This record gives sequence, structure tokens and C-alpha cells, in this order.
Amino acid sequence: MTNDAIPTRRPIRELPPALRNQIAAGEVVERPASVLKELVENSLDARASRISVTLDRGGQGLVEVQDDGHGMGAEELELAVMRHATSKVATFEELLAVGSYGFRGEALASIASVSTFTIASSPDGESGHALEVVHGRLESSKPVAMQRGTRITVRELFANVPARLKFLKTPATENRRCTEIFTRLALTRPEVDFRLESGGREVLRFLAGQTLRERLAVVWPPAVTEGLIQVHESAHERRVYGLIGHPGSAQGRPDRILFAVNGRPVQDKLLLRAVRDAYSGRLLSREHPQVALFLELDPHEVDVNVHPAKAEVRFRDERAIFSLVRRAIVHGLEGSLPGAALGDRPLHAPADSPSQGATAPSSRPDAAQEQPHAQATERRPAALNESSAGYAGSLTTPEPPPFSRSAPPLTPPRSPQPDRSQAPLPFVPAESSSTEAPAVRDASHAGPGAAGRGFEYLGQVAATYLLLRLDHGGLAVLDQHAAHERVLFDKLRNTRDAGSRPLAVPMELPLHPSEAQRFMELAVELERLGFSLVSEGAKLSIHAVPGGLSPAKAREFLQSCLAERVDDLSAVWAMLSCRMALKAGEPLAPDEAMALLEAWAGCEDRDYCPHGRPVLISWSPDDLAKLFKRRG
Repeated sequence: MTNDAIPTRRPIRELPPALRNQIAAGEVVERPASVLKELVENSLDARASRISVTLDRGGQGLVEVQDDGHGMGAEELELAVMRHATSKVATFEELLAVGSYGFRGEALASIASVSTFTIASSPDGESGHALEVVHGRLESSKPVAMQRGTRITVRELFANVPARLKFLKTPATENRRCTEIFTRLALTRPEVDFRLESGGREVLRFLAGQTLRERLAVVWPPAVTEGLIQVHESAHERRVYGLIGHPGSAQGRPDRILFAVNGRPVQDKLLLRAVRDAYSGRLLSREHPQVALFLELDPHEVDVNVHPAKAEVRFRDERAIFSLVRRAIVHGLEGSLPGAALGDRPLHAPADSPSQGATAPSSRPDAAQEQPHAQATERRPAALNESSAGYAGSLTTPEPPPFSRSAPPLTPPRSPQPDRSQAPLPFVPAESSSTEAPAVRDASHAGPGAAGRGFEYLGQVAATYLLLRLDHGGLAVLDQHAAHERVLFDKLRNTRDAGSRPLAVPMELPLHPSEAQRFMELAVELERLGFSLVSEGAKLSIHAVPGGLSPAKAREFLQSCLAERVDDLSAVWAMLSCRMALKAGEPLAPDEAMALLEAWAGCEDRDYCPHGRPVLISWSPDDLAKLFKRRG
């Protein structure tokens, strides 16, 4: 701004009422949806049992709200359109524990200052009164005949403020925002009948007495609402309840995340953070769940007077609220995920298998000498390269896995085999002799294996997926990379010991000053993960790396950490587990597959990898029948 543009010095003076109202309207009345919100909240505060809303041109042409709540007499109507006049609070103590939607007494005055505003009301259903206010000026006051309740009509919003009018979006966009606000309010009050009409037709209707799921089914597709999970948690006179979506139905937009605090729809960052934390490891970073959560607590523990439009709140004990909401969601998810069908106990091979002492082929002393397969062997994680380390123990001191030494070979009865040369199978079963990777096959493992509890292992598909037959007759497919990631992540989280491998010749990594600071923050954790690092000015010397990482992968991992591509230690563990895990395309012998399944079955949050991708996809017999159209 230039000096010429600065106005000359003016004395301080009180602003005229009309200008004060328009300034207040800029805070309260942002767009037609703001008008709808304020008027419907007034109807709810009036204890209305039926609320009808009519829109035209996205609300800019018309917003009309009619209810059957407590009406007002003629003497109250003129006060209702004055600023700071309200029946909802009278003392400072009431403001500290406000239980109504509105309490400031400025919404109607603000709306009336930027529109053609009409209000008609009757407290008894026999006599009523109506006022018309045009751009803040009272134009008429007259008696009317009407039923008990209040009807407010707002026409030509912002007609006297062209600068505000040009910032409105298209009628379709404004109509959508009005519909969203209307829906959020309807979800908080299931005992009230809500009706929305737009463009001369009924758009939404919520009947009194509907359940939350039934109301959500009006606006969300059946594929979402039918799979919603009910949650409920309470502690210290605080309660959270509602419905949440299954991680498998996550979506790319966050437009189905709804919160209400003591019946008031809010957009709260703390609640959103609790939701994201509860879904952590179950969703990809670009995915969002469906959530409709309602929090009830003592009004003295929440401040609703922190936002001009009352869209945000502040909690006295944020830590307790965060923990309560997160716990409610986690408990709901834990009881609904597909891995729960496999049981919580580790899985074991049948006790009546004929032989003992089978060892994983990758642990044979001569395996490393098979030069044609050296590359395949080098790519395998520490779990398969180190003697009998197994999947479960690959991050700690090597120990025999359940299926490497003591487990019997998993060999079912023989059955006639088809001529594979004529019709190759769509997957390579575990018993097949693969000429592609003999280093991980052994003649002693002649068939797929059965795990005693939960499922039976059938074989491997595309050297990436493990096929499982579930006890209840269903079918499941497990991603070996995602499962191994989860196993390694849990080990890192619980023991933070990946083993260490010294380097014959230390590697050097250049350090930017910002990377040097980041290294100081992560130094202790990196040492626990198996790194031996020495900072020498503008470079970092790497003397040892975690046992499951090649030097090149270790260097890449360090660069990512120091460049702050990870936000916290969980992200560090997730990145390292991804680097060390089995990759897609790596064949597994039956005992290797069973060792992986055994280790995975004992993991927490086993249904998803640390990055949020699903580990297991399952189909019940009914699901399979539907896929093959055997049932209608």
C-alpha cells in the first residue's frame, strides 16, 4: 500500500448500527450455508419436532426455515432482530456451560443486515406476528394468523453487498454446502423430523425416530452404510459413540468424517487426529475413513465460544479426549477385521504328520554354493539367509522357527496329478519342483501344508501370495511382503534390535547442516536399529548396518531418514521393515511359508502392513457363491 492510498487521519468514533451489523455479518454469514445453519440451530433451540427448509438458487435467492417450536410474541420479535439480544444465556456462569446451539444473540441481526429478511412467529398457534427487515431497516410489523412455531425467510442474500456476492460459488456448489450443513445437523438430532426442499422438489427427508445408521443411509451409499461398525466407549463421565467405516471401504476424500460435541456439529483437529491415529497402519496416507462420532461430556469441560461461527471447540483435557476417541475406534476395528476369524493363538502344524526334523532349504550349508541362484539367495531377508533364523526371530538373536527344525513336513495324501505340460496351473503349488529357484525348494517338501487352527495352507500364487483355506470353509489370500513387513515392524517396535553387520570398508555419506541436526535427533534410535554411525563434520561414516539390509539399501534408508521424509519413529520402523521384508516374486518352500504365517498370526494389527495396505483378503462361502452367481 502506497502512502497516497492511506486515508487521512480520522478521529475515533462509534460505528453506526448498520455498519456494525454488516461487519458482524462478515464473521457469522459467510455464505448461504451459514444462514441455514444459524436458522436451523435456532429451531432446535426452540425445541422444534419438525423443521422444513426451502432453498432457491443455492440459497442466495431464498433460504426459508419453518418449525413447530416455541414461538415468540410481538414484543420479542423486535428484540430478536437486534444485536446481542437472546433468551439463551443471562449470566457469565451460563456462558461457561452453555447447552444451546446459539448464545450470542447476533445471528438474526447480521443476516437481516445483508438480505430481505422476514420473520413470523406464534407462541400459541392462535395469534402471530410478522416483521420485515430490508438490509437492516425495519420495514413493517403486522399481526398474522399461523400455527405454533416460527417461519424465517431470507431473500436476495448479499444483494446490498456486491463485494460479498461475487465471492459466492455457483448455485450448485452453494446448494451442496447447504445440504452438507443440513445433513450434519439432522444427524445430531434423530428425534426431530427434517425436510429439505430445493428448486421446487424434496431433496432430503429424515424421519423422526430413525437410527444413526438409517439417517446415514439417506446420504451415504449402501456399500458404505451396510459395513459400518458401531463403537461405544466411556470413561470419567465422558462418552463417545457412533459408527465408523471398515478400512477396506476407505475413500479418497475426507467428506464423510462427521463429529458432534454435546450435539453440536464441529470440525475439530484434535478429534480428527485421534481418528487418523486409530486408523494408522490400516489406511494409506491418501485414504480417509467414514466416521460419524458423537462426544458427550460436562459442558464445563468444553469451550464453544472460540470460533465466530461456533464450528470449533476447545477441550479442557485434550489428552483424555484424544485417548477416549482413539480407544473407541481401535476397539471397534479390532473386532471387525478379517484376521479375527483366524483366532488369536499361534497356528501349528498337525501333530500326526509322519516325519520330523525338516529344515528350511535356505538354511542348508550348501545353498550358498549354488552359484546359478546366488542372486536369488542374496535378495532374501535375514530370516531366510541366516541359519534357521525364521521369520519370527529375524530381528533378534537367531533361533529355530516353529517350522524349520521341529515341525514335521506338511505332506497331505497324494492324489493323481494332471499333466502340467498340457495345461499349466494358474499358480505354482507348494509341492511343485521349481526349476526357477531350486535354492528355495526341497524334494522333502512334497505338498502343501495344513495349519491346525484357523486355516490350511494351500500354496503360493505368483511367488507373491499365499493361499489359505479357512476353517469355516472360506478362502483367503495373504500378501507375503505385507505380512513380513508387519512381522518385522512389530519386532522393531517391541525390541528395536535388528542385529548389526560390520562393514569391511566404512561408507561415507555427505551431511547437509539440516541433515546433521536430524541425525542428532535420530542417533540413538538408529544405533538401536543396528547402525554404527560416526558424524565427522560434513560427512557421516557408516561402520555397520542392520543385518537384514544390504549396504546400498542401508544408505538409501539413511538418506530418507535424514531428509525428513519420515515424521516419527513409527515411520522409521515402517521404512526399515519394508526394506528388509520379503519381496513380491520370491518363491517360498512350505516350511518357510508356514514360519511366516506363524509369526504373522502372533502380530498386533496383523490385518494391515505398517503403511496401511491390507495383508489378508478373505471370502466366506457365501461370498464365493455370489462371485460365481450361484445365488441371487
